[in-house]
Amino acid sequence: MNRLPHVILTKAIRRDEHQILIGFKHDQPLITWLKSLPEARWSATLKSWYIKDKPTHLTAIHAILKGRARVDDSKLLNNTLNKSKTPGKKQKHLLTEQSALLNNFYTYLKGKRYSKSTVDTYCFFIADFIAFHSSKNLYALSNRDVKLFIEDVFVKRNYAISTHRQFISALKLFVVFYPKTEISDLALTRPKKSRKLPLVLSQFEVIDIIRHTQNLKHRAIIALLYSSGLRISELLNLKLSDINIDRKQLHVKNGKGRKDRCVGLSESFIPLLSNYFYTYKPSVYFVEGVKGGPYSAESVRQFLKRSCRAARIYKPVTPHTLRHSYATHLLENGVDLRFIQELLGHAKPETTMIYTHVSRKDLLDIENPLDRALKRLGKTDNTNTNMLLSRNLGG
Repeated sequence: MNRLPHVILTKAIRRDEHQILIGFKHDQPLITWLKSLPEARWSATLKSWYIKDKPTHLTAIHAILKGRARVDDSKLLNNTLNKSKTPGKKQKHLLTEQSALLNNFYTYLKGKRYSKSTVDTYCFFIADFIAFHSSKNLYALSNRDVKLFIEDVFVKRNYAISTHRQFISALKLFVVFYPKTEISDLALTRPKKSRKLPLVLSQFEVIDIIRHTQNLKHRAIIALLYSSGLRISELLNLKLSDINIDRKQLHVKNGKGRKDRCVGLSESFIPLLSNYFYTYKPSVYFVEGVKGGPYSAESVRQFLKRSCRAARIYKPVTPHTLRHSYATHLLENGVDLRFIQELLGHAKPETTMIYTHVSRKDLLDIENPLDRALKRLGKTDNTNTNMLLSRNLGG
């Protein structure tokens, strides 16, 4: 039986930015998989693959190498910056007791039944925070130290507000786990969420993307993501036994928040599904990798980008954009918000309510004041209202 290749993750500074180094003996399949990570690069200077130091990237590395390599990220906890690659900065190391504490925190989070990605992300944040203040005793860490860390790390690395909120959530749990610090849980406040409206494609744009996807497997993935409103993780974990063609249903198991739900299977998708099954013959999962293991989320993102370019759609489309579009189109077709909440697997109706802000169903019935003014002018001027603004007004 072939042993899985060993991958070691460490940290370094390259071009004044924090990077995760991905070290392993030369292995062509590993290189191919790493190339599917959009921001992963090879450095001849470092003699290593690397990717920008972000919690989401750490999660992506674990996801893409799951079942393909043994990933050792313990050195991310035991060292933060390589001195030789960080001129002018004091070398930082976690002490043995600090590393042991982080390992116990990892076990604590697992015991609270958080998902693996959440556990990895939270431990990543806390390790970074402790390493940043490695010269200071853990007992003496205060809210002022939290503020300094955010200002010097989060702001300089230009982390998103959502990432900042995740760090505060991780720190609140750490303070409960290790109450000996001077950090006050009550004084830890999360920044307000960014209230951005989701990007939504038109139904014609979705069809164009599917039509311009030549690969049959890729086309089946895109069509199912949209027609059933699945999260990317739900699609990758979907098993053949979860598909009920007779009832035209999918049984989505262990979705976000460990919730199961049933969603409809599109009538028009079934011929594509049959063609895909006959051609690729998956054995366990709806979509499988080269050796039958789980498919990569990064691979889905990459071929979706290619399909969008082929369809001449230059918006920043992601798999989740298809889910947003599914929900918005349901709302525009008159489906009750409560049913949409159930289909999407949202725990709170407030989450689903955001689609009322992007739906055009009611907005289309509102007459624009500019159109109304031009119509009135057209009646007195006997001029085509569509031409009033386009003609030369220079005199």
